[in-house]
Amino acid sequence: MCPPRYFAVDYVINPWMDPSVPVSVDAAMAQWTELRDTYRRLGHTVEEIEAQSGLPDMVFAANSGTVVDGRVLGSRFRAPQRAAEAEHFRRWFVEHGYRDITMPEKINEAEGDFAWTGKVLLAGTGFRTDPAAHAEAQEVLGVPVVSLRLIDPSYYHLDTALFVLAEATDTTSAQIAYYPEAFSAGSRRVLERMFPDAVIADRVDAECFGLNGVSDGRNVVLPVEATGLAARLTERGYEVVFLDISELRKAGGGPKCCTLEIRK
Repeated sequence: MCPPRYFAVDYVINPWMDPSVPVSVDAAMAQWTELRDTYRRLGHTVEEIEAQSGLPDMVFAANSGTVVDGRVLGSRFRAPQRAAEAEHFRRWFVEHGYRDITMPEKINEAEGDFAWTGKVLLAGTGFRTDPAAHAEAQEVLGVPVVSLRLIDPSYYHLDTALFVLAEATDTTSAQIAYYPEAFSAGSRRVLERMFPDAVIADRVDAECFGLNGVSDGRNVVLPVEATGLAARLTERGYEVVFLDISELRKAGGGPKCCTLEIRK
C-alpha cells in the first residue's frame, strides 16, 4: 500500500475524476489509514511504499504489479501522468528481496486488470490494458489467462467490475462477484460458464465501487454504500467489513485499488 500523502485530482484519466471538485488530503489519508488498519486487524501483513511528490495516483498500488507464486510482473501505464510510478514500485520489489521481476513490454495496469483466482488469471481489456498484455502475462507468470472485455467506461479496470471472493483450492472452485453489464456479451457468457455460482452485483453496487472490494476468503472489505452486495455476501457466509472510501472514490479508486496482494 502507498499512503495518499500527495492525493489530488489534477487531471482526468477516468470518468470519476473531476478537477473542479475539491479533495482533501487529510480525508483521503484518514480513509486509507482505516483501510490499512482493518487489514492488520484481520491478521494480514501490510507493507508500505513511500509516496512520491507529483504522483497523486500512486496511492492506487493495485496498478503497480501482479505477483503469483513470488513472480512479479510489473506495470506499464497507459496514462503518461502515471508512467513514473512503475519504476518506484519495481525498486521496492528489488529492495525487498524479489528477484524474479519482469517489466512488461505491453501496456499492463497490473491488478487493476488482472485478478488471480487461484487457478486462472482473469484479465481485463477495453480501456487500459492491451489485449496483447494478456499473452505476455501468461508467459511471464506461467499461469492460464482468460481475457474479458470491458465495455462501460465507468468500469475502466477489471477491478471496478469484478473481484475474487475465494481462491480455488485442490478441492473447491473459486468464487467471484461481478457486475455483468460492465462486460461484453461474450465475456458475460465466459463468466457464466466458469462461475455459475458467482455473486451478481447490480448497478447500485457497481456505482459505489462495491466490486472494488477485497476478500481474504472469509472477510470482505466493501464501501459502506454497498449494502445490497453485502447482504448477498452475508447469505453466502462471508463477514462484511464496511469502510468509507468516498474521498478516494473522487479519483476513481476504492479498497482494491489501494491494495496490491502479494502472493509468495
